[in-house]
Amino acid sequence: MRVRAMRPTLSRRVAAPLSILLVLLGGCATDDTPTAGASTAPVTVTNCGTPVAVAAPPKRAVTLNQPATEIMLALGLGDRLAGTAYLDDAILPEHAATYASVPVLSEKYPSKEALLDAEPDFVYASFHSAFGDEGVGDRAALAGLGIGTYLSPAGCPKQHRPATLTVDDVFAEIRDVAAVFGVPERAEKLIADQRARITAAAARLDGAGQVSVLWWDAGTDAPSVGACCGSPNMIMSAAGVRNTFGDLAGSWADTSWETAIERNPDVIVLVDASWDAAAAKKAFLTRHPTLKNLPAVAGQRFVVIPFSSTSAGVRVVQGIETLAEGVVQLPGADR
Repeated sequence: MRVRAMRPTLSRRVAAPLSILLVLLGGCATDDTPTAGASTAPVTVTNCGTPVAVAAPPKRAVTLNQPATEIMLALGLGDRLAGTAYLDDAILPEHAATYASVPVLSEKYPSKEALLDAEPDFVYASFHSAFGDEGVGDRAALAGLGIGTYLSPAGCPKQHRPATLTVDDVFAEIRDVAAVFGVPERAEKLIADQRARITAAAARLDGAGQVSVLWWDAGTDAPSVGACCGSPNMIMSAAGVRNTFGDLAGSWADTSWETAIERNPDVIVLVDASWDAAAAKKAFLTRHPTLKNLPAVAGQRFVVIPFSSTSAGVRVVQGIETLAEGVVQLPGADR
């Protein structure tokens, strides 16, 4: 079974503070040729409340978690990857060939020894667990070894995390990473493309803002649902639907099936993951003696979204598109 402690879902339960400090990286003494068109000027960005400075773009980065890996690949920075680890799903098809050339250090998080064997000058991760006890060690320790780090804003300690995660926070991360690696123009091109796709997806649901969506992440006794402020709400807001549990605090929250029945959502999102399949969730709902009578269940008004499309990264646009397309095609979803 999947170790869910690595997932952002558990960050609300086991959020460990991270030590983050200023990292000054000198240029590594290698013969590597910089990526074409890359800037070599010093750059400072603010990450999780603390400046991170690089004197020159990193040449031997390691990514931990799929969103970080795919942001690097989408920015054309596969040649800067000395290693990678921890996928939740198959890599995006358009990046599969480049990904195949990157050393995979571990199926999940590598040991600190395995990380250091890759001789990284930078480590970029999406979830706070990457720099925890089950990951590669805290950021301060890596800084002491001359290794820079960056953590997705969605994975920052609570006091530095966006109060309400939005698509613009994902775009800010893409800009930060592109700046650190000296390719800011690539970020703008990627962001423009994603904005256009999001606009088109939302247009499919124009006027459907009253469609209520229950985002079911996990849990059968007490369902864990998308709450006010994390990636599920970000995707629902961008698509233009109403979050059934948008009044609950946090990224995810535990509620009850009785409350779900009272709120009577129009549509139910089923998150699909290898460790918690959407098919099993659907079977639970349709066989439950009470829940099977909920109009959204009886009407089979389900939208399945892969877990990899729900984490802050370049796949968020796919989550938005899937939700919008799914709601449009469902019978009786609009009231």
